Amino acid sequence: MKKLLLLTGLVSVLAGCAMPPNSADVYNSSQAQGEQTIRTGVVTSVRNVTINADRSGVGALGGAALGGIAGSQIGGGTGSIAAAVGGAIAGGLIGDRVEQHYGTKPGLEITVRLRDGSLVAVTQDADEAFYVGDRVQLLSNGSTTRVTH
Repeated sequence: MKKLLLLTGLVSVLAGCAMPPNSADVYNSSQAQGEQTIRTGVVTSVRNVTINADRSGVGALGGAALGGIAGSQIGGGTGSIAAAVGGAIAGGLIGDRVEQHYGTKPGLEITVRLRDGSLVAVTQDADEAFYVGDRVQLLSNGSTTRVTH
């Protein structure tokens, strides 16, 4: 039973670390069937960037809980309490690192010269190749803009 609890906690921690996609190919349900404004232009630069998720603290909290539970299984009395505290601290630090690691992914900063001469930069997942000189479309719904071919 204790192993099942630890496994369930670990899965919850890792699930909390998942990042939502920033891909031009992924729409959430509230964006489906929504109207978007389309502008066209030419790519003037492409820069590799790293996209970091906002750290939620789920990794640290989950790791601390798991570490505390695991530590409490060691020894008895005050030794068990000390091990639980030590396990919670170590688990919190490890959980925070796990969240940080799984909360980053490669992205692209794509700069586009629009037909009116203005420049726009959009950052999105690096799941599609863009090159200087590519003719592209920018799809915008007022809060999200994506670059597509």
